[in-house]
Amino acid sequence: MNLLTKMNFQLQNILSINRNQNMKIWKSLLIVLMIVANFAFAQPSFADRPKFSKNPDYIEVTKALNELTQTKDAQTQVEGLTPEEIQKRTEELTLQKYALETGINWGQCDNQTGNTIAVYGKRPNNEDDEDAVYENNLYFLANGQSTKNNWDCDGIYLPNDVKVANFTSSPNGQGQELTGAAALKILDGTQLVIKTNPDNAAIELNVPTVKVVNSKEANWFIPDISQDIINTRVPNAPSNQS
Repeated sequence: MNLLTKMNFQLQNILSINRNQNMKIWKSLLIVLMIVANFAFAQPSFADRPKFSKNPDYIEVTKALNELTQTKDAQTQVEGLTPEEIQKRTEELTLQKYALETGINWGQCDNQTGNTIAVYGKRPNNEDDEDAVYENNLYFLANGQSTKNNWDCDGIYLPNDVKVANFTSSPNGQGQELTGAAALKILDGTQLVIKTNPDNAAIELNVPTVKVVNSKEANWFIPDISQDIINTRVPNAPSNQS
């Protein structure tokens, strides 16, 4: 009996050792699988950020800045722009170029017009909706409000009965006058302040580098409506005051 007991005890020890070894093997395999899975799911975070040099806004700003710099260095006159306006545009473009280079990916709209204005922005939570008709949404921003920090205001809507004072449609100051309803796009890193001139009721913009969005080139909703209609809308743009 003693011999059988001893053999049984040794057998149990062997089985226990095997179980422990198997457990260690399974634990090791589990750790390896967790590491592999972590790299697999985290791979996008290691992906290279999109190069700003390929950003259309960056290309346009760089081109306009180079043109204005050459004009300034050569002391030549740009049609429709005074030397002071050229200097202001050069300074503005320099900061916008820097903003794009440093990865700032949102702009801000500040309404000081005395009326409700319409602004363009991304859909809630940046969710892609396969059924969405337009690239972004049209929101309404109350007077005295600015769009929320880190929420990207893509631009503003200009009603069919409102004009922009001293407006040109390209960053270097060249372009046609703006007539009729339109969408105006701003660059990332810009704080656009929109005011109303008390003398002629025209809209004034604090930055010269806004761009008219062509509905044939960009899928933006550009209705043909008046300012009176916009004033009847409930403000719903994400704002610092809301």
